[in-house]
Amino acid sequence: MAADLLKLNGDYEDFLRDLKNRIRTAQVRAALAVNRELVLLYWQIGRDILSRQQQQGWGAKVIDKLAKDLKAEFPEMKGFSRTNLLYMRAFAEAYPDEQIVQQLVGQIPWGHNVRILDYIKDPQERLWYTQQTIEYGWSRNVLIHHIETNLYQRQGQATTNFARSLPKPQSDLAQQLLKDPYNFDFLSLGREAVERDLERALTEHIREFLLELGVGFAFMGNQYHLEVEGDDFYIDLLFYHVKLRCYVVIDLKMESFKPEFSGKMNFYTSVVDDLLRHQNDNPTIGIILCRGKKKTIVEYALREINKPIGVSTYELKDVLPETLKGSLPTVEQLQMELEAKASEIEAISETENER
Repeated sequence: MAADLLKLNGDYEDFLRDLKNRIRTAQVRAALAVNRELVLLYWQIGRDILSRQQQQGWGAKVIDKLAKDLKAEFPEMKGFSRTNLLYMRAFAEAYPDEQIVQQLVGQIPWGHNVRILDYIKDPQERLWYTQQTIEYGWSRNVLIHHIETNLYQRQGQATTNFARSLPKPQSDLAQQLLKDPYNFDFLSLGREAVERDLERALTEHIREFLLELGVGFAFMGNQYHLEVEGDDFYIDLLFYHVKLRCYVVIDLKMESFKPEFSGKMNFYTSVVDDLLRHQNDNPTIGIILCRGKKKTIVEYALREINKPIGVSTYELKDVLPETLKGSLPTVEQLQMELEAKASEIEAISETENER
């Protein structure tokens, strides 16, 4: 018996692993199918409400009556509140084509769809966020974060030489992965901060930084050491992008773009290609992040460079300059002033009453 078990061990483990994967896949498919049916049901309810209000003149109060009657019939279901019925009607109005519901928006949870309805009015932008949610599996909070930071408008806006330095379709994919500007509002840096302060702050908030960079970036290190003929060089931030299958060098600048920045990045990407790049990797990409840039100057600086380099800007959380901080009242001072004003008003009122 023991011998039989030992003989089965290798095949059995493979068989068990395969069964587990198939069961998990079936569970995911079942959950997606349930979600798709629920979203489709909500769309159909919203469409029918909208149709009857338009064709038969039903007023807004019909929503209240429907919510009450449906709750009485299905007390265990939580989706028939007045608010949710209003969302169903808005959902049907936003997506009049049932095919879009079946093939696209039905693939994301109802809560995601509600947030997209809340925040976005443009139909194309709604579909873009839906597609990104499906592709990258965004949670609701991640979706809201990307909407609030205007990812749709920022995606693919960096100034690059990718079209000339990378083959298609890699050039298109790399271009779409870069943003302009990047939103670093999770950092608080004064105006006196230097590049090293920015680098340190980003690595201390690496989770938020990776979220802002986007899916696929793997952090390899900061102040990454390179040695060339006995001289030491240090890359601010080094990443590897899983989908692009290449290293990504990021150089941080606390000032606007200058043409000499591109020469330094050209050097870094060449060294990484020679020292780190695997034979199956694609060419290393360089990203220069600056406080500001002039597009024409960047284009001239990148024109004769064959290494793929992009230039983007970033935005930091607004902070008060140190010189102003001492001149503004503190919370305690404001409170004391308000209390003094209240006492003054009270004294005036008492005097008027005595008259």
